[in-house]
Amino acid sequence: MAHLFGTADLLAIGGSRKILDGISVSVADGDRVGVLGPNGAGKSTLLNMLAGQREPDGGRMIVREDVTFAHLSQRDLVSDLSALEVIHPGRQAHEWASDPAIRDIHAGLLQDIDLQAPVKQLSGGQRRRVNLARVLSQGLIEGHPADVLILDEPTNHLDVEGVDWLARHLNNRMGLRDGSGKQDGALIVVTHDRWFLDAVCTHVWEVVPGIDPGGDRPQIAGRIEMYEGSYAAYILARAERARQAAVAAQKRENLLRKELAWLRRGAPARTSKPRFRVEAAEALIANEPPPRDDVELVRMATQRLGKQVLDLEGVSLSFGEGASKRTIFDDVTYRFAPAERVGIVGVNGAGKTTLLRLLNGSLEPDSGRVKRGKTVKVATLSQDTHELDDVAHRRVVEAVADIAQTVTIGDKEVSASQLVERIGFNRQRAWTPVRDISGGERRRLQLIRLLMGEPNVILLDEPTNDLDTDTLAAMEDLLDSFPGTLIVVSHDRYLLERVTSHQLALFGDGKLRAIPGGVEQYLAMRRDGIGGVAGRGSSPWSEGEAAPSNGKNGAASGRSGTDAQAFRDAQKEAQRVERQMNRTAERIEKLEAQLGELSQNTSPSADDVAKMADVAAQLNEARDEHEELEMQWLDAAERAEAAK
Repeated sequence: MAHLFGTADLLAIGGSRKILDGISVSVADGDRVGVLGPNGAGKSTLLNMLAGQREPDGGRMIVREDVTFAHLSQRDLVSDLSALEVIHPGRQAHEWASDPAIRDIHAGLLQDIDLQAPVKQLSGGQRRRVNLARVLSQGLIEGHPADVLILDEPTNHLDVEGVDWLARHLNNRMGLRDGSGKQDGALIVVTHDRWFLDAVCTHVWEVVPGIDPGGDRPQIAGRIEMYEGSYAAYILARAERARQAAVAAQKRENLLRKELAWLRRGAPARTSKPRFRVEAAEALIANEPPPRDDVELVRMATQRLGKQVLDLEGVSLSFGEGASKRTIFDDVTYRFAPAERVGIVGVNGAGKTTLLRLLNGSLEPDSGRVKRGKTVKVATLSQDTHELDDVAHRRVVEAVADIAQTVTIGDKEVSASQLVERIGFNRQRAWTPVRDISGGERRRLQLIRLLMGEPNVILLDEPTNDLDTDTLAAMEDLLDSFPGTLIVVSHDRYLLERVTSHQLALFGDGKLRAIPGGVEQYLAMRRDGIGGVAGRGSSPWSEGEAAPSNGKNGAASGRSGTDAQAFRDAQKEAQRVERQMNRTAERIEKLEAQLGELSQNTSPSADDVAKMADVAAQLNEARDEHEELEMQWLDAAERAEAAK
C-alpha cells in the first residue's frame, strides 16, 4: 500500500499545558483509523494538525507529493450561501448531477433538505449533513477525490439509517477492509459510535490525556496508543494491556514494599543507608504510572414499580393546520411493561422525541390517553441538557447536592463531593461552575442528577451525545443493572443492541411498529421504501456490494402476524437449544478432564481400565448429543431467518 503521509514528534501546546507530544504516525492507502479518547484529551487538536488547520508547536508533517486532504471539523460552516453553493461551490447543476458518486451522497444525506435554502437557516443537524456532503464530494467532479478524509464526529445528527449509509459509502469508496483488492485513500475519524468503528475502521488510535500534577513537578504530555483492528479488537487488546500493567504494578508494589521496609530498619541513630538501595526505592516511586481519569458510574436504589407502568391507548397527535397539518401518531396503542427495555428507532421527524414527551407528561395527545401507574416515577434525559440551565451558576458539587446531600451505595453512605469524584470529576473540576464544564461533563452531571432522584422509569433521548467511549461503557454497565423500565431513543446502534431487548420503529406514517428483527430489519424495511423514499443506496465505487432490496430482507417489511409469530417461536427454540448446548459443553469439558486424570496412571488396575472405558463412553455420548443439538440450533436459526 502506498504511503500517504506521516508525522515526526508532533507537539501541541494549549496555554501552559502540553496537550500532545511525541506524536509519530504513518498513514497509507487503505488505512481507516478510528481516534478514541476521553473528552478534552486532544482528539480534535490532533485532527486539526493532520489536516493542516493548526500548525504544530513542534515536530513536522511529511506528506507525499500531490496528496490531498478533506477535513470535517466539529464547527460547521454557517453561511448566507445556499446549501447547494456550499456543497458544490461555483458548479452548475449538470456538472455534479451527472456524477453517480455525488448523486449517492445527495441520496444518503440530503433527501429532506431544501438545497436552495441559505445554510444559516437550516437546523444544526441539517447544517452538519450539508458540511459532511461538502467534504465527501470534494474533488469528485474533477475526478480526483481527496486522498485522506479527516472526519471529526461525522455521525453526529445522523439517524441509524444515515450511519449505516455512511459506513457502506466509506467501505465502498476505500476498498475491502481486509486489505485485498484496490485500496483507495485513507480515513481518520473521531467518533463515539462504536458500531460505526466496528463496521469501518482497521486501526484504532487511543489519545491518552496528559497530566499536569501542578507545582514544580513536570507535566506528562498526552500521547497516542495504537491498536490493530476494529473497535472490538481494540477492546480486547486494551484489556490485555491493562492485565499486563496490573501484573507489572503488583510486582512493582511488592518490590517497593520490600525496599521501603528495608529503609525503615536499623537502629534509630543510624541515618545513612547504602546509596544504591535508596536510589532503587526512589526509582520505584518515580516509576509510579499516571492514574487514568476513569469514570465510575454508580448504581442507585430504585423505587418499587407496580404492574402498570405506561400505557398508550388510542393516542393520536398532529401538528399544524389545513394543508400543512402533519400527523405524528394515529390511533397508537401500546403498553410498556415493568422492567421492559425497549429502543425506539425511526426516520428524522417521525416523532421519537415527541413520544418521550407524551410518556413523561410534558405533552398531551389530541385524542386517546396516556395512563401512568400509581407507583411510576419517570425521569427523562433530554438531548440538549437544558435541565442544567437553571443551575448554570452553581458549582458541580453544589448541583449534585441540590438533589441529595448523601446517597446510599450498597451499604455505604456517600456524600455529594465523593460522588462527583466517582463519576470522573477531579477536585478542581468538581468546584467548576456548571456553565464552564464541557459537553461530556454536562451529560455526566445530568445523568447522575437524574439517577439520584431514584426513578423507576427512565426515558433516554440520544444519551450518547458528547460522551466518550469509556463513559458510554460505564453508562451501559449501569443501565444493565437498572431494574425498572427503560425506553431509549438513540442513533447509536451499539447502545440499542447492548442495553435494550427489543426495538420499536416510527416510519413517519403515524404508527408504532414492533420490529422483532431489530435494527437490521428496520434498515431492510427502509431500503424497501417503508416510511418514505426508498432507502439510501449503495455507493457506485463498488456496485456489486449494494444491499439487497428484495429477497429475505425485503420480505421483512411485509411480514404478517403469522410470520412474526414464526420468527418468535424459532428464536425461542434457538435460545432453548443454545442453553442445552452450553450445559452439554460443560459436561464434555468435565469428562475430558476426568479422562485426562485417569490416563496419567502409568500402571492402571482392572478397575481403572473399566472406569476409563466408562468415562470414554460417556464422553462419546455427550459429543454426539452436542452435535445433534448444533443441528437443531442451525435448523431453528434458519427458520428464524426465513421468517424475517
